[in-house]
This record gives sequence, structure tokens and C-alpha cells, in this order.
Amino acid sequence: MLDRDEIIRLLDGYKKEDIRIGMIASHSALDVCDGAVEEGFFTVAVCEGGRDEPYTRYFKAFRDKRGKAYRGMVDQTLVLDKFGEVMSDRVQQFLRSENVVFVPNRSFSSYCDLGDIEDKFSVPLYGSRNLLRTEERGEKRNYYWLLEKAGIPFPEEVEDPDDIDGLVMVKLPHKVKRLERGFFTAATAKEFREKSEELIKQDVISRKDLKAARIEKYVIGPVFNFDFFYSPLAGHEEGIELLGIDWRFETSLDGHVRLPASQQLTLNEKQKNPVYIVIGHNAATLRESSLNKIFPIAEKFVKATQEHYPPGIIGPFTLQTCVGADEEFCVFDVAPRIGGGTNVHMWVGHPYGNSLWRSTMSTGRRVAREIRRGIDDNRLDELVT
Repeated sequence: MLDRDEIIRLLDGYKKEDIRIGMIASHSALDVCDGAVEEGFFTVAVCEGGRDEPYTRYFKAFRDKRGKAYRGMVDQTLVLDKFGEVMSDRVQQFLRSENVVFVPNRSFSSYCDLGDIEDKFSVPLYGSRNLLRTEERGEKRNYYWLLEKAGIPFPEEVEDPDDIDGLVMVKLPHKVKRLERGFFTAATAKEFREKSEELIKQDVISRKDLKAARIEKYVIGPVFNFDFFYSPLAGHEEGIELLGIDWRFETSLDGHVRLPASQQLTLNEKQKNPVYIVIGHNAATLRESSLNKIFPIAEKFVKATQEHYPPGIIGPFTLQTCVGADEEFCVFDVAPRIGGGTNVHMWVGHPYGNSLWRSTMSTGRRVAREIRRGIDDNRLDELVT
């Protein structure tokens, strides 16, 4: 892991009056750019050729003579052949020369080698560099390990497919689209074997990935993704903030649930098993009496990260939950960085973040405001790793 003192030394060489906010141009980049522009920052989006036009064209920023953006939010783009080239010395030097504070998202930790992010990416990273690896289910100290240390409920693991005695979710990557899901459900060992063989035949999953898959008991209930924020700069105010809640659209699952059961039974072999690839998000709110249950979970998570992954979580994080019939929350996934659904409340903010900050407050804007506070209070070094 890069020494934090070395990152702070690089940060000391930055022109604080010209800090720019950068990110991989994917996932939640538009939210980060939008929030940065609202807080007076210029933005730098690192793009991959062939998928760059939303950033280089359609959301390109235009500013007036005073520098105020009147259209768009992406000021500067760096188009690379592949996202992974952000690790090159040339690109890192460019980012440092532009005084970029880099905001990690899931595309950054997926398209770039985690070891390189930890040991070679010599650019000040806003947030918790050492926590990015916890998203990898194959890691021993992954987010399940962290949830267990924190005493936070998560779905019970079924270690052997022969022990399946009720509905389970099988978690593994898609064989071809490696960053996507090859998830499937099963209620018996027989169904597990039949579905997995069919999906292997269809090239949706691989036998190798299946052996390493996580099988966990399915929690039947609605899904809520809680977009939290933790500020190490908080003084008398609370450090943990609930900014927003979102839920997911998944392909082709959402198409399946819109069909009558009788029609689902007529689907052919290739159609009958739904796909769980997240394709979009929508906003949600939570019954107020249930907020009493979710804030203690966030408190436990923050405390556990501080104890086991110092300095702990910095900035945005998302707890993905299911709520069972007992109305208790079960955390089935954790994003130790900006979540994938935050674009749903860019610009307009979210009822929780807006009400808390008395203005339109998206996750992207909250990140930018925290960086601005770090600059103004000469505490930016507390926000980077």
C-alpha cells in the first residue's frame, strides 16, 4: 500500500486554488462531475475510447467569461485506449500536473488492477484506498468479514450445494461480461445443478467460477440501497449522513416479474432464467420508524472500518440491504466508495440530503463540498489516501 505520507507530500505540491476533481468516466462519473461544478470545481474525466461520447460531447461543460458553467459538467476529458492506462506514469503525471484529486468508483477498481491502485497509483485519492479490495468476494477480509466483525446481519452462507434446503442466491461473475453478474437462484440441490448446467451451456457462467461462487440464503423482501456519507471533518455535527436511498432495475429480471406466472412457464430454455445485470436505478424513501434501524448499522460499519482498515471509511459508502418479513435489515453488499445508483439524484439532490443540508445535495455534490471544506480549513490531507 502506498504510504499515506507520500500521498500527502504530493498533495502539498498542488495549487490549492486550482484543485480539480477527476474520476474514471463510467459508473457515477456524471454525478461526481455535476456536484463538483456546483461547488466551483473544474472536472477531469478519464475516458475509454469508444465509450467516451457522453463525456466528450453530450455532457461537455460550457462556461461563460466568468468561468461559470451554463451547460454540462465535464470540463476536460482524457481519452485512453483502455481505462487501465490510467495507471501509466504518463497519465499519473498529467493528473498531478492538473492538481487532480481522484474520486474512486467501481469502474476504477474493476478495470484497474487492485494491486496497482494500492501500490502504484501515485495520485491523491479521495476516500479509503485500502477498503476497495473488500468488495472482492474471494478476499479473506472482504466485506462479509467486515460485516461479521461489526455485528451486522448479512445473508447466511450455504457452503455446499448439497445442503440447499430453501431458496438461495448463487453469486458469481458473468462468464463473458466479467464485470457483470452471473447470479441465479435455486431452492434445491437438484435445481442448483440443473440451472448451473444450463447457464454453463449458454456461456453465461463458467464451471471454474461456479466452484468459487458464494451461495447464500435468499432474503425475500424489498431492496434498499442506502447512500451514506461519513465526514472525518465533522465537528459538533454528526459525522454520518444519510444522503439518499435507491433501488435497482435488473435485466432481464425486471422483465420476468412483469409477466403473469402462466406466461413465465412458457419461456424457452434461454429465456426462463432471469439475468441480474444492473441496468438502472430509481429513488426511494423509507418509513421513518425504520430509520431507527438503519442508522445503527451505519454506525457499526464506520466503527469497524476504523478499527480494521484505518483510517476507516472516508466520504460516501453504500449499504445494499433486503428487508425480510420481520422488518429487519440484512446487508447483502457493500460499496466502500460512491455507489452505483447516485446518478438518480444528481442536480435535484435527494429528500434526505436536501433536507439535511437545506439545499440540493446529491452524493456528488456532497463529495465536492467536503473537498472544498478540506481546502478552506487546510485539512484536505485528512480526506485523501
